[in-house]
Amino acid sequence: MTEVMDKQTLKERIEAVQGKREFLLNLLEQPDLGTLRLDVNQALEELDELVEEADEVFPE
Repeated sequence: MTEVMDKQTLKERIEAVQGKREFLLNLLEQPDLGTLRLDVNQALEELDELVEEADEVFPE
């Protein structure tokens, strides 16, 4: 079954994901992150791209 979301719900979910960015930045500050640092950097890049695309689709 396909879920249909209205514009406001979608924007709220994108904002919730955007709120996770701070957590990822805090992870990068951990000195013992090791090779996971690459994954965290990748997640940050993808999150930033998602937010940028959402801003283009749903300008304020």
